[in-house]
Formats: sequence, structure tokens, C-alpha cells
Amino acid sequence: MSQVNVHQAKTHLSRLIDEIANGTEKEIVIAKSGKPKAKLVPFNDKQVKRLRGLMKGKIKISNNFEDPLPDGVIQSFHK
Repeated sequence: MSQVNVHQAKTHLSRLIDEIANGTEKEIVIAKSGKPKAKLVPFNDKQVKRLRGLMKGKIKISNNFEDPLPDGVIQSFHK
């Protein structure tokens, strides 16, 4: 991980992007007045595959799930 200031990031943005894209750097922190403000990281466009039925048998929904909530519970949302 390397760190650059905002001026360096503006001046060398294309090179910094290339370093991230080709793996020379895993992440680059952009700092303002010496304090980290942003992070340049590789773009990940891979979608996470969802597995159907992964939680089957692990979640129990009660029989009264769709019944109206008691007044006390509803009122607590409006506080």
C-alpha cells in the first residue's frame, strides 16, 4: 500500500490507475493534509453467485408472522 497526496493523485492519476490495474499496487491511499481521505483499489466486476436453498432448514418463520403487531411495538417505532 502506498500513499500519495491529492496533488500527486491529480498529476499522476493515469499512472496510479495503471499500477492498480496491473497489480503493481494493491491499493493507493490518497491523503489531504497528511490524513487519509480516499482509497484507490482494483475494480471488481465479478458477481457473487447466490446459491438457491443455502439457508434451507436454518431459518424458522413462526405461524403468526403476518399477524398485526401489538400496539406497544408499533408505538415504539414512532418515538
